[in-house]
Amino acid sequence: MKSVTADWLKSADADLETIRAILENPSLTAVVAFHSQQCVEKCLKAVLEEYDVDAGRVARSHNLLALKAAVETVRCIDLDEDILSLLNKLYIGARYPGDFGLLPEGAPTLEDAREFARFAVDARDKAVEIISSAAFD
Repeated sequence: MKSVTADWLKSADADLETIRAILENPSLTAVVAFHSQQCVEKCLKAVLEEYDVDAGRVARSHNLLALKAAVETVRCIDLDEDILSLLNKLYIGARYPGDFGLLPEGAPTLEDAREFARFAVDARDKAVEIISSAAFD
């Protein structure tokens, strides 16, 4: 594994650690969503780095759907695009005060936060599996 790939995964793991620390706090569900988005983004970027995908055009992107599409130029990654789209919306909005960063019905619920956390863990597991198989390609 390339060192830059490992760095992306280490940073994703820090997001997961943050999620675990705050997951059951109902007032921090938007923060869980933000770190879930960040974890998924970093995992996808780790795959792009490991496979030498032209990350130049996507490396600065935070759009999970675009990053997933870039990953899929080299390997299939089974991630729910509806959740990716939702995390995109929450991530962009979380960078602004007020009602931005919320779901149409308001702040993510505790169950939403738990789903985002599970999704982030799943994305990391899938990315690691893809990266591990890169040596055999």
